[in-house]
Amino acid sequence: MTRCAVYGTGSWGTAFAMVLADAGCEVTLWGRRAELAEAINTGRTNPDYLPGVELPQTVRATADPAEAAAGAEFTILAVPSQTLRANLADWSPLLPSDTVLVSLMKGIELGTAKRMSEVIEEVAKVPAERVAVLTGPNLAKEIAARQPAAAVVACTDEAVATRLQAACHTPYFRPYTTTDVVGAELGGAVKNVIGLAVGIAGGMGLGDNAKASLITRGLAETMRLGLALGADPATFAGLAGMGDLVATCSSPLSRNNTFGQNLGRGMSLDETIAVTKQTAEGVKSCESVLDLARRHGVEMPITETVVSIVHDAKPPLVALKELMSRSAKPERH
Repeated sequence: MTRCAVYGTGSWGTAFAMVLADAGCEVTLWGRRAELAEAINTGRTNPDYLPGVELPQTVRATADPAEAAAGAEFTILAVPSQTLRANLADWSPLLPSDTVLVSLMKGIELGTAKRMSEVIEEVAKVPAERVAVLTGPNLAKEIAARQPAAAVVACTDEAVATRLQAACHTPYFRPYTTTDVVGAELGGAVKNVIGLAVGIAGGMGLGDNAKASLITRGLAETMRLGLALGADPATFAGLAGMGDLVATCSSPLSRNNTFGQNLGRGMSLDETIAVTKQTAEGVKSCESVLDLARRHGVEMPITETVVSIVHDAKPPLVALKELMSRSAKPERH
């Protein structure tokens, strides 16, 4: 039986632990709070993030990172992207020398503008072929309800991607493989920013034309950045690109969409953070995505607009007028 460690007891980490167990793996779920780990083990559910969802018997929880790491063929990282570097620095000495590190995170690191796989390689001192990314339209609550979903497993080593694909393939969860790690990660990171933009538009009372325009032009921004970084443009037409973007921008389960709606209704950043129980990755990553774009000379006006609203407190109506008054261009500019 394949052993897996999942670091992170949030909704997505817990849901993916369930997927792995349903696929036949033995899973140890790590969380920083011993009382939550005990609650998961005794009640067979995560009362804080997925209440009422019964976890398989092959999932057990621990607050001991060494216990979670023991014998893990796959080490899944499901923590907020901005905490990855510090967390992994503590965990990496405990990990088996041949484990594959799998990122479920969808963000760009502040300050360095590095993708999560790059942070993993740097901190854990592992080659690219031992780092994989799982991404796609994967809303945790739907997957926890075992509703049908698809995902993309990305690794520069196709054989490793295929191994991980087999480890998480269930009747309701269908993973595909790709070697385009750059495209897969950028699709997941930038869609959170566009999700904020679409949420803001909804909160302002704008209609479906505006939302569809933001989704489409947001995908164009993502593709421009991806091409500058060497991604395969076809990736952005797939699950890691359009698929994830549609789910994030259209679902009330999307944290970034909901966060944006509150901003669009006139709430301040602090007020919105106060009513948001879980991490909306786009709130911090919008700054690092814009930083990454500027480092590569890529124009991303929607991302820039989101940063101005979220972090510079620009009124959404003012930001909208500025965005709409930009000079006219060909669509494939």
